[in-house]
Amino acid sequence: MAIIEARTPLQLDSGPVPARPMGVFARPTTEQTGWKSWLTTVDHKKIGIMYGVGSFFFFLIGGGEALLIRLQLARPDGKLLSAALYNQVYTMHGVTMVFLVVMPMAAAFANYLLPLQIGARDVAFPRLNAFSFWCWLFGALYVNSSWFLGGGADGGWFNYAPNSGVLFSPSHGIDFYSTGLLIAGIASLVSSANLVVTVVNMRAPGMTWFKLPVFTWMNLVVQFLLLFSLPVITVALFLLTFDRLFGSNFFDAANGGDPLLWQHLFWIFGHPEVYIMILPSFGIASEIIPVFSRKPIFGYPFMVFSGIAIGFMGFGVWAHHMFATGMGPMSVMAFSLATMFIAVPTGVKILNWLATMYGGRLRFTTAMLFAVGLVSMFTIGGLSGVSHAFAPADTQQTDTYYIVAHFHYVLFGGALLGLFAGCYFWWPKIFGHLLNETLGKWHFWVTLIGFNLTFGPMHILGMQGMSRRYFTYSANQGFNLWNMVATVGAFTIAVGLLIFFANIAVSYSAHRKNPVPCPADPWDSRSLEWMVPSPTPEYNFAEIPVISELDEFWHRKYGHDENGRLARIAKSEDVVEVGGATGIHLPSPSYWPIVLAAGMPFIGYGVIFSLWWALLGGVLVIAGLIGWVLEPSTDPEAGHDHHEAPVSDDAPAGELAEAPAEGAAAPELEEAPVG
Repeated sequence: MAIIEARTPLQLDSGPVPARPMGVFARPTTEQTGWKSWLTTVDHKKIGIMYGVGSFFFFLIGGGEALLIRLQLARPDGKLLSAALYNQVYTMHGVTMVFLVVMPMAAAFANYLLPLQIGARDVAFPRLNAFSFWCWLFGALYVNSSWFLGGGADGGWFNYAPNSGVLFSPSHGIDFYSTGLLIAGIASLVSSANLVVTVVNMRAPGMTWFKLPVFTWMNLVVQFLLLFSLPVITVALFLLTFDRLFGSNFFDAANGGDPLLWQHLFWIFGHPEVYIMILPSFGIASEIIPVFSRKPIFGYPFMVFSGIAIGFMGFGVWAHHMFATGMGPMSVMAFSLATMFIAVPTGVKILNWLATMYGGRLRFTTAMLFAVGLVSMFTIGGLSGVSHAFAPADTQQTDTYYIVAHFHYVLFGGALLGLFAGCYFWWPKIFGHLLNETLGKWHFWVTLIGFNLTFGPMHILGMQGMSRRYFTYSANQGFNLWNMVATVGAFTIAVGLLIFFANIAVSYSAHRKNPVPCPADPWDSRSLEWMVPSPTPEYNFAEIPVISELDEFWHRKYGHDENGRLARIAKSEDVVEVGGATGIHLPSPSYWPIVLAAGMPFIGYGVIFSLWWALLGGVLVIAGLIGWVLEPSTDPEAGHDHHEAPVSDDAPAGELAEAPAEGAAAPELEEAPVG
């Protein structure tokens, strides 16, 4: 049986391009190891891993704060926390989960996967990438150091004026909030610019815009959201810092300021921030669902354009957070309509995921379960969110637990479930071994049950009138039962997280005892990152691939037989690159990004306590900048000063799989995916 539509030589828009061998190069490429290598690394993969580890560390802190909140509210007249400490705990819980967990966990996947999915060896500016991580980490530690220096911020993660002023919040908690988020904002801003340049300029030959994976597209939209929204919150934080520390009156109504100015500035950033957190998980689900449905993503152009539309429209709905402020009927009507319209592209995504699964041969791995959980839980959160497009309902529900339920169904049920799906899906690519599927499914079901037990009852509590800001309640208000149920659910989620960490330990231990190499393509996947060995080599690709199709890797494994039926034409191991390439130039490690970032928190301490600390921070920043500028971009011992060393004429380390010659025996046909 002859195989037709075999794709070597590869076809580009401009004509055929011969497949190139992966090559033997002049100099061995050896990866640096040891703890010092993590301090100086500029490798996007190590930086992605560090983002992931850091975000899970703060997940434990934010989760602990959530458990304290639920213990305080489990029964009427709770005495565990005072009113002042409760305000600090629930504020820091929100700040931690938004800025120190969900955003950096999404950044972990973006940093690790974007260069791989576009066929690049690293990001455009590797040292800037390292600086963004260290700047985020020092900013996160700086914000949490407030616990030891007078207490945490206590005005809610939104810190509305005038509550955030010195009169109502005289401690330094909100000062740490404003200066700490400025530091973390620098990290996000430089990272977003870096990733935009990477995707625009470093795509593999032949990878046109509509051959990008959906995950890459969603993260590209996120980077533009960051570029345009971060300057707004930066202005707001500067104004708040000047009000509190230097006596200005931007938000002081008694002296001509406008408290609503803070709300406008905050939510112009804050609503795009919702999509900054959820779109990466949408991209993860859009990679996982096709693989385990054995079908291509349904309606790829609609998935891409709906993500772009969500990002664009996200800037036009911020004031639905402010319907209770008395903006006036025309403003309320405009933002009500915009809130209804933004549900359309979100609905398109949900329908396309369902259409992808429909008729497919579904495999409910742990990653697939979490992806399906995202679709179902986010749908609930989206429906409760659309109800806030109606101003009368929104006015009644504002600042009640109905709002808390809504945004947790979006951010936990959507973003975090998607990020867990990504952990199980890409774990073998990152670490070279699979996570245990049995423990993974226990993790999913315990988390899903705990999640719905926690946040489902909050809809009822909100409709009964329980305010999100009360630190206690009396027994005769009728909130007793559902608060206890929510507390049981919160501890159930904690058990699920412990199962996840146990899974990591058990899987790692099993791999250490029996270090069987992990297949490069354990899921029969579709995108380029699965075309390299597991774990990913330091250089990513021995030879930059040439792209001619969406889902390029899948098309190298599958073609059509003489009857036009889909059939496998090559095994994964025949298409995956062979490891051990040599002579590939890689960016040199550097200490200067961490030195530069280390100066930032000292400047923050100086602004709050003593300018001598700011002087020390300034010295570190200036030293970091000078060292960075003067440091050679390439290690003098690195040999070649270009990214792609020449291919020798010797025997190649591996070649792209070619179709059998005419008349040759065809490989055995395997069960092909649907469609």
